[in-house]
Amino acid sequence: MDRAQSTDPSAEPLLTRLDLRGVEDPTSALPAPDTAAELPVEAVRGIIADVRARGDEALLELTERFDGVRPDSLRVGREEMEAAVAGLEPEVLAALELAATRVRVHHEAQMQPAVTHSGDGVVVTSTRRPVASAGCYVPGGRAAYPSTLLMTAVVARVAGVERVVVCVPPDSDTGRVSPVTLAAASVAGVDEVYAVGGAQAVAAMAYGTETIDAVDVVCGPGNLYVAVAKQQVAGDVGVAAAFAGPSEVVVVADDSVPPELVAVDLMLQAEHGPDGLAWLVTWDPGVIDAVEAALAGLLPAAERRSEIESTLARSGWSVLVDSPRAAIRVTDGVAPEHLELMCEGASDLAEQVRNAGAVFCGQWSPASLGDYTAGPSHVLPTHRSARFAEALGVEDFTKHVHVVTASAEGIETLGPPTATLASAEGLGAHAESVLMRLRMLDGGGTGTDDPGNGRAAAGGS
Repeated sequence: MDRAQSTDPSAEPLLTRLDLRGVEDPTSALPAPDTAAELPVEAVRGIIADVRARGDEALLELTERFDGVRPDSLRVGREEMEAAVAGLEPEVLAALELAATRVRVHHEAQMQPAVTHSGDGVVVTSTRRPVASAGCYVPGGRAAYPSTLLMTAVVARVAGVERVVVCVPPDSDTGRVSPVTLAAASVAGVDEVYAVGGAQAVAAMAYGTETIDAVDVVCGPGNLYVAVAKQQVAGDVGVAAAFAGPSEVVVVADDSVPPELVAVDLMLQAEHGPDGLAWLVTWDPGVIDAVEAALAGLLPAAERRSEIESTLARSGWSVLVDSPRAAIRVTDGVAPEHLELMCEGASDLAEQVRNAGAVFCGQWSPASLGDYTAGPSHVLPTHRSARFAEALGVEDFTKHVHVVTASAEGIETLGPPTATLASAEGLGAHAESVLMRLRMLDGGGTGTDDPGNGRAAAGGS
C-alpha cells in the first residue's frame, strides 16, 4: 500500500480512494478485509456449546438476548403459514411464485442423470442421491428475506431432499416470523419453520434440540456469527456452499454507463449492513468523481441510509487502475460475492474473471436480478471464498454413490494388478479377496486350505 495515493486529497469522499496506477502487482496493495481479525469464533463456540447442553431453553434465552423477544413457541404452525399466504398482497405472492419457478427451472437443469462407464468386464455407475434432510438459515432482524428462503429451500427440494427445515429470527416487535417469509415457505413447500436465528439456530439444526430434529446439511447466508457457526459445525453436519456471510459487491465501471446506475448498485448491497463491502474499480478518474456525486445525491432519500453509510465508511473503496485487465486483477484479488461489469466490452471482460460468486454484465444487469429472479441461487461465497467455492446448487444437497459391478472377466483383468497394489501396501486381506476369486476361476475353489493353490502370487497367471 506504500504507493497508494488519494485521487483527490481535498475532498471528503464516501468511498476511500486508492490509486493503484503504475503498481506492478495491484493485488498486493489491496486492503485486507476489515473482518479478517474480528471473526467471533470463541463467542460462537460458547453459543454452540450452550445449545448442545441445554437445547430449547438455550434457544429461547439466546433469542431473547439477541433478538429482544422470547417466542411463545419455537415452531411456527402450518396454519400460520397458510394465513400468511392468504393475507399477502396478490402482486407480492405472484412475484414469489415467479421467483420460485425460475429458481426451480434453473436448478432442475443442474440435475444430471446417472453416469455409467464400462470396460475390462467392470461396470461403474455414479448417481446422485439426496441427503434426507436440510436446514435452511434465512436472515432476519434488519429486514425480511423471503428471497433467501426460496433460494435455499427450493434448491433443496429440486435436489430431492425429503425434509426441508427453515430457521429465521423472529421480529423483535411481534415475536413472530415475517408473514412474507412464511408465505415464501409455503410457496417453497417447506416442512418446518422455527422462529430462531443466529449461531444458535445453526447449532440447533446441526445437533438437534427437544423441538428441532437435527439435519444432514445446513445452508444459507447470515451475519458473521452465522457464517462462523457453520464453520464450527462442519464435519458434524454438511455445510452447503462456502462462507456465505455479509454481502459484497464490486462494480467495474467506465464512462459509458450513467454514474447513477453505478452508485445505486453500490448501495444495493451496502444496505444489508456494515460488515459487507462495496467497491468501485475503474481506470477513469472522472468516473470516481461522478459516482461520488451520484452517491451524495442518492443517499439522502435512501430508506436504509444508516446501513449504507456504515458499510461505505468501513468497507467502501474506489480503486483507480491502469486498464480493464488491471481491474480484473483487482477483482480476482477481492474475490467478491457479486461482481458487476458496467463498462464497454463487459462480456469479453467476463471471460477473464476467475474469482467471483456471480458476474453481472452490462448496465441492464444489476445484482438485484440475481438476488430475486434471475434463477441461480443468490447464496454465494463471501469473505474471499469465491477463490475456491461457488453458488449454492443441487450438488450441495446430494452426494455421488458409486455402484461397481464386476464380471469374471473383470476379476481376471483387474484382479492381478489389484492384488499387486494391495500387497505393496501390506494389506494381505485386500490381496487375498481378489486372489481367492482368481483361484476359483482356475477351477481350484477358494483355496482356503492351501493359499498357494492356483494364482497365489499377486499378479500371477
